[in-house]
Amino acid sequence: MSKKHHKESTNEIELEQGEDQIESVSQMIDEVLVLKKENNELQTTIANMQETVATADDKVLRAHAEMENIRRRAQKDVENAHKFALERFANALLPVLDSLEKAVEVSGESDEVKVMAQGVTLTMKMLVDTLEKFGVIQIDPIGEVFDPNKHEAMAMSPNPEMDDNMVMNVFQKGYELNNRVIRPARVLVVKN
Repeated sequence: MSKKHHKESTNEIELEQGEDQIESVSQMIDEVLVLKKENNELQTTIANMQETVATADDKVLRAHAEMENIRRRAQKDVENAHKFALERFANALLPVLDSLEKAVEVSGESDEVKVMAQGVTLTMKMLVDTLEKFGVIQIDPIGEVFDPNKHEAMAMSPNPEMDDNMVMNVFQKGYELNNRVIRPARVLVVKN
């Protein structure tokens, strides 16, 4: 074989090897591009899943907080129900107590009426004491400063011996149950 032919043959072999290498590199680049695309898709999927997990965590925390709030409200409602269960019963007894007070007020001077008035007074005291045992406290604000939260002003009247907004007279005593007014005291207030 001639040198020329040998050189051409070597060049062709080198050229074929170079083309094979280029094709191999091209295939590698294609594989890298496919892997890069798959990697990007996986990164997007991971980001979406992380967002879904964060949203689910937030929902769980909110649901837990809501359940805790519901539990606290229910517990408070039960406590209030126990605390104020006597309110209706106490309100039903208050007119009886008012009638006893009026009976004592209108009692006359005769001995027989005085004895009966003493009995009514003792009965009234027993009723007030029993109500106090169960948290029903009498509001008798004579001589106190008028408090619109506990008193109902029925009238105003001048009285130079007392300051303005003082309770001069009580028409009807008020009552509160566990520091909650169930009936305000009806009063006459000083207005000079």
